Amino acid sequence: MIKRFIGIVPVLFGVVLLTFLLVHSVPGDPVEVMLGESASSADRMQLRADLGLDQPIYVQFGVYLNKLAHGDLGVSIHSKKPIVDLLAERLPATAKLALLALSFAILIGLPLGVVAALKVNQWPDKLANFISLSISAMPHFWMGPMLMMVFALWLGLLPVSGMDRSVAIILPALTLGFGLAAILTRMTRASMLEVLHEDFVRTARAKGLAERSVVLRHVLRAALLPIVTVLGLQLGSLLAGTVITETIFSWDGIGRLLVESIEKRDYPVTQACVLVVALVYVMVNLATDIIYIKIDPRVRFAS
Repeated sequence: MIKRFIGIVPVLFGVVLLTFLLVHSVPGDPVEVMLGESASSADRMQLRADLGLDQPIYVQFGVYLNKLAHGDLGVSIHSKKPIVDLLAERLPATAKLALLALSFAILIGLPLGVVAALKVNQWPDKLANFISLSISAMPHFWMGPMLMMVFALWLGLLPVSGMDRSVAIILPALTLGFGLAAILTRMTRASMLEVLHEDFVRTARAKGLAERSVVLRHVLRAALLPIVTVLGLQLGSLLAGTVITETIFSWDGIGRLLVESIEKRDYPVTQACVLVVALVYVMVNLATDIIYIKIDPRVRFAS
């Protein structure tokens, strides 16, 4: 685990460097966004000097790394607020949305995958495959508006967007969760089919255990390792998907903050948002490795 933690450092440095270079290469000037085209040259030069944008890019990167090493993410160019405060305001909303989407994915995808494996080549299996493949072909930017049309405009059951009501989180969470549920269904089915014909499953049945006990206590547990792998990898994709979904549903989370900062050319906020997403992605993969050891004793003994 110590080696894993040490390996996080170069990954995060690469993210910081790449994000810094890409953000500063995007066309547009934050000074013009803030002052407008009618501002005088003197005002532009003064603001650019105040923001440190008049220095060479390697000097700006060095200053940014120095602040980052001291835990200082900087101040927003646009709002003048500390970026830590902006992230603290938005991060809980994104975490709540991602966790609910993950819950939807598990509640939908895991049972569908189990049923498809137990009824292989029968109509439940074919129906589950059809549903999962259909949902996989639907990107977030298409599924979100479709759900809005059906549940908000036609049926009037849920709000279109915003965060004013507690039920407003359902549509964005479903938009994110459906895609992960489709992947989880196919992975659960494939993993279950590999385990169903193992010797220990036949032994459990020969002992007279109920089929429910065989499936839940033996087959599903043995099939969890690749499923956990998919969940760990897809949770990072889930956070990336919030950028589109939060923008569609006007959900004030990290994803929408990232889009707003890009539009305003707010370099420090953009870099901080990408860094947070990358850090969460790396930590989720680390947590996945730890869960491996708890689920499968073979991994623990091998290590």
